[in-house]
Amino acid sequence: MRITAIETIPVTLPVGKFKDGKDKVAGDDAPARYYQGRSLKPPRPRNREGHLALSNVIVKIHTDEGITGIGEAACDTTEPVEVVKVMIDRYMAPLLIGENPLNWELLIDLVSWDSSRGATRHSTSGIDLALHDLVAKAFSVPVYTLLGGCRREKMLASIEVPRGTPEQMAEHCYEYYQQGVRGIKAKIGSDPVRDVECIKAIRERLGEDISLRADANCGYTLDQAKTFCRLIERSGANLELLEQPVAKHDLAGLRELRQVTNLPIEVDESAYSLEMVHLILKEDAADLVNTKCAKASGIRGVKQWAAVAEAADRRIVIGTEWGAGLKVAAKLHLGAAIKNADPVVEFTEIMIHELLLKEPLRLEDGYLYVPQGPGLGLELDDDKIEMFRTPAWS
Repeated sequence: MRITAIETIPVTLPVGKFKDGKDKVAGDDAPARYYQGRSLKPPRPRNREGHLALSNVIVKIHTDEGITGIGEAACDTTEPVEVVKVMIDRYMAPLLIGENPLNWELLIDLVSWDSSRGATRHSTSGIDLALHDLVAKAFSVPVYTLLGGCRREKMLASIEVPRGTPEQMAEHCYEYYQQGVRGIKAKIGSDPVRDVECIKAIRERLGEDISLRADANCGYTLDQAKTFCRLIERSGANLELLEQPVAKHDLAGLRELRQVTNLPIEVDESAYSLEMVHLILKEDAADLVNTKCAKASGIRGVKQWAAVAEAADRRIVIGTEWGAGLKVAAKLHLGAAIKNADPVVEFTEIMIHELLLKEPLRLEDGYLYVPQGPGLGLELDDDKIEMFRTPAWS
């Protein structure tokens, strides 16, 4: 079997809104005490209807035996859609065409240039997903078989809820609860006192039976993080963990925080490469490590991160990453196969925009079920791909 062509299709997915008109991502910080000056953050892109827009690149690897592997690469300000498409079309595809896809790990190595720098992680992840899908289809097995087999048949889906007032966040969470969601990750990090009130409001609105976690996105100083942990432990809100409370390079602060709280501390922004995962665990700076196909360069990268974490007796959390549908499938296979994967997996993408799948996902009692078909087991709908194809690349 030989690779004959690699096709890339950029798509743009509009983000939905809650019933009150608020965007389902990118919430509102607590009001600053003092004037902060002009914001340096560029505005997020929106479509003509005023919806936030997320970009992805669908990757199709074709072979001379008629088997096609399909993956997808997320895009962001580090690797915008133009960069991802050009990297795959101009630099990665020529290295892979003519090669045997059954040597998939070798081929992933060929396109993983200096992955610790992170400049091509998203592009590589698109190739990685498509190769895993292709090889598993060639052997007529699910991707989880390539990863060692199925340990879990379903995962509790956790959905991120953007920052807001306690009342807003509680209602947004309840809106998801009514759609069958039983796991919430609340975005916090602008004011520790208000953030505790937000967590309490969510718990009171949804009850004790949901998984409730929080993500500060590097938003606290060490003192603020200590304040939040102290108050939330006294609140009785039963928060399961706190993600990335301080700046990503403040490993000393993370370690100190772990020493003064019983709340498990998870890292995300700090864990941006395999080398950083080694350093985080060496410095004893986290209880859990958040992994994503995009930042680990694909399925193989997540498995490598998990192996390093397992050696340190730590768990990984398979985190949210924007995708058209196949990233959801990849995370289900990873959650099914990886021994030290947390049973709660983040699937925010299933609630914030339309997925380009032929069949709807099966969400029951808060759980998503692992696909059992060959490859990634979920199929993209070509008509939907054309509907959401990025116009500039038509």
